[in-house]
Amino acid sequence: MLGRICRAAIFAAALAVPTLAQAQDWPTRPVTVVVPFVAGGTTDIVGRIVAQAVGEKLGQRFIIENVGGAGGNLGAMNAAKASPDGYTIFMSTVAHAMAPGIYSTLSYNFEKDFEPVTIVGTVPNILIVNPAVPAKNVAELIAYIKANPGKLNYGSAGVGSTEHMSSALFASVTGGDIVHVPYRGGAPMMADLVAGHIQMSIETSGAATPFIKSGQVRALAVSPAKRSALFPDLPTLEESGLKGYDVSTWYGWLFPKGTPEAIRNKLYAALTDVLKQPELVKRLNDVGAEPGGIAPAAFKTFIHTETEKWVALAHKAGIKAE
Repeated sequence: MLGRICRAAIFAAALAVPTLAQAQDWPTRPVTVVVPFVAGGTTDIVGRIVAQAVGEKLGQRFIIENVGGAGGNLGAMNAAKASPDGYTIFMSTVAHAMAPGIYSTLSYNFEKDFEPVTIVGTVPNILIVNPAVPAKNVAELIAYIKANPGKLNYGSAGVGSTEHMSSALFASVTGGDIVHVPYRGGAPMMADLVAGHIQMSIETSGAATPFIKSGQVRALAVSPAKRSALFPDLPTLEESGLKGYDVSTWYGWLFPKGTPEAIRNKLYAALTDVLKQPELVKRLNDVGAEPGGIAPAAFKTFIHTETEKWVALAHKAGIKAE
C-alpha cells in the first residue's frame, strides 16, 4: 500500500514538472485577447492599452481579437471553448455579470467556465445627452422625459450591455418612459447620439469623454455612488435624487477553465506590475479609466457578488433579452 502511494505521489510530481516548465517559458508565441465588442468602444480601448503594456513586459505580442455580437456573449462563448493553454485570454466586462439575469439561456457559464486573473480597469458611467435636449441637470432631464413620454430614445452598445442595463435601471427608478435603441457597439451608438438620432445614454467614460470635451454631448452625472476623481465636478445620480443608484463598469482578464494556475499567476504578476506604471496609468486616465489589480481569488469573489446583484436587479426591473 505504501509503495503504491509513493508511486502515485512520484507520478503526480512528474506530471507537475511540465506544467511548471510550461509556465516558466510562457508565452512562446502570440497570445490572443478576445474582446467581445467591436473596435472603438471602451472595452476595446482599455484592452489595447493593457495588451500592449503586458506584451512588452513579457516579450510577446498580445493580439486583440474583436468578436462582437449578442451583447458580448458571442465572444464569451468563443473564449470559453478555447484551448486552456494560456494563449487565449477573455476580456470580460460587467455586462457578463449582468447576462445571467437577462438571458434565459447562455452557451457558457461566466462563473464556472473561466479562471479569473484580475480586473484591469474600472470606469464610471456618465449620463450624457445630445445638446439639443433642454436639460442642464438630472432633475431637468427627468422632468423633460415625463413631459414627453416615449419621445426620448436612449442608445446602448446592444441588448444586455452596460449602457442598456444602466439606462433601463434609470428608467425604472425614475418612472420615465424612454425608448431603448440597441447598436452593435458603443462607437456607432455615440455617432448617432452626436448626430441627434438618439437623445441620451449612460455611457462608459472612456467612450464618452472625447465627445464631452468637444461639446458634442452634455454630461449630467456619473453613475457610481461616489464621485469620480476623474470627473470631480460631476454629481452622482444618487446625489441627483436617484437613491441607491450605484453602477460601475469594470474590465477583467480571465483564462478559459483549466488553464494552468502557474500561467495564470505569471500573467497576474505581469499585470500588477504594468498597472502600476505611470505611463500606463496616464493612458488609462486619459480615456476615463483607473487601473485595477485585485488578486485572482478576490476577483472570483467579486464576480460572484456582482452576478448576484445584477440578476436581482434584472428580475426586479423586468429586463429580459428578446
